[in-house]
Amino acid sequence: MQATHLYRVRVDTTRPRQAARRNLDSSAVTALAPVIAVAPVWALSIAIWWLPFHAIWGVPLLLFAGGYLAAVVLLFLRTVQVWVLAPLLGARRPSRHEHAVLAPAWRPVLQINDIPGHRYVLAVLPSNELNAFACGGHLVVVTSYAIDTLPRDELSGVLAHELSHHLGLHTVALTIAHWLSIPVLVLARVGFFLQNVASAATTSFGRPSSVFSVVGHTIAFLLTAISWVFLSGLLLSNALANLVGQDSELQADRRAVQMGFGRPLAIALRRVVAEFGSDRPITWRERLAATHPPARTRIARIEAMLRQR
Repeated sequence: MQATHLYRVRVDTTRPRQAARRNLDSSAVTALAPVIAVAPVWALSIAIWWLPFHAIWGVPLLLFAGGYLAAVVLLFLRTVQVWVLAPLLGARRPSRHEHAVLAPAWRPVLQINDIPGHRYVLAVLPSNELNAFACGGHLVVVTSYAIDTLPRDELSGVLAHELSHHLGLHTVALTIAHWLSIPVLVLARVGFFLQNVASAATTSFGRPSSVFSVVGHTIAFLLTAISWVFLSGLLLSNALANLVGQDSELQADRRAVQMGFGRPLAIALRRVVAEFGSDRPITWRERLAATHPPARTRIARIEAMLRQR
């Protein structure tokens, strides 16, 4: 059940509004860093995947690689995002009850930016976390817990923040990086699987023969080393994506404040801190894994912008 509203977001209809346009934020440019980081291992992995296609059908390498790169365009089509991308993320279309909650919160965000409702797609991720994220070119995903917990105004603030990611083109380069990571990740998992098979075979059949044991351990070592080459590229790309993503979160907060949703967004972030505790990273591993700035830092920045306005 939705909580009682503490206030209402008022849309000023007395002044002419201009349709919100997508502007290239600085974080959208720096988001190319993960793409650059994963590109070498992607090229190596795509060459390995190309070998059977070339052997059977004689497909040229450039055609095979170019076709895979061109296919990323499909991820930015609304139809593909609804029927393919959202299910891959574990999200689904809102139920009738969820739509009844989301629509009134989403409407003022669209109105204040003069955006037609069909341009973006809302999806629901069944989860006990209070979270939301933007993906692809039109997809906005909200957790079921956020829908059930947040009052309408705070939900509007969260949705305004996610829309800001799309308007700032923050998701474009990251979506491309994820697309390039797929063949690398699959190949790394295949390598680790074969390494386990080689180790198991060496343990089972290599005991009677020292030569067979040496060969088996050598093969297992090579497979592990190759797998880690691919995995290291993914880890570097993910670390850069997390670093870039923190700056994009702050820029999306700034856009939400400019839209007029800064105060409800700050209250929603306070709710996150109250219910889930502090999210400030302590160790260097936590800093590398952090995809968002600490909620308290975001709240302080939003309140500072509100005071300036």
